[in-house]
Amino acid sequence: MKLSIVIPCYNEVQTIADIVGAVTKSPYENKEIVIVDDFSTDGTREVLKSTIKPLVDKIVYHDRNKGKGAALRTGIAAASGDVVIIQDADLEYDPNEIPKVIQPILDGKADVVYGSRFMGGDPHRVVYYWHMVGNKILTGLSNMFTNLNLTDMETCYKAFRREIIQSIRIEEDRFGFEPEVTAKIAKLRCRIYEVGIPYYGRTYEQGKKIGWKDGVSALRCIVKYNLFR
Repeated sequence: MKLSIVIPCYNEVQTIADIVGAVTKSPYENKEIVIVDDFSTDGTREVLKSTIKPLVDKIVYHDRNKGKGAALRTGIAAASGDVVIIQDADLEYDPNEIPKVIQPILDGKADVVYGSRFMGGDPHRVVYYWHMVGNKILTGLSNMFTNLNLTDMETCYKAFRREIIQSIRIEEDRFGFEPEVTAKIAKLRCRIYEVGIPYYGRTYEQGKKIGWKDGVSALRCIVKYNLFR
């Protein structure tokens, strides 16, 4: 099976070369790498056009900053693999975990797999308490509407059979992608699995972007896509 790794990036000049290097060396061999630059202004674009371009299969450049969800919409549409997985452009998620995340799909047991930061005994960097609380609240509320028992709805690592994710119309432009896609795959009655993964979280000083306003938006999305779509 061919794997498409979709990497949305925005102002990640400090990490983009490292993450692409790690993804190219990740254990799964038959893969394509699709990067979507969401109108970076910190030099990321220049690195992509020079150093990164020969190492990857596709790079798409947005003509203005649209948000992570919009970048994922672009990247997923460009993917051609049998399986699609999302990889952030920072160093919080280890590409060496990709084979473990996609294995239930390769085994024919799953249509969708979430890599959970909150199950299993893998390393987990201790960072922000309130982020953890917010994540658990949002995951719990999402589960109440979807009747799923996910432990980490907001995780970056989400893998899909391509026909599943490309059949979904992604409407959210920012971080609302996570609750939106969760609601929509639940309505499709997909076979959903979780696997435990390590997590190497970063601080705001190191470039973390998600904030409390995105949590409020996630609440809106949970209600919107479970009740009104």
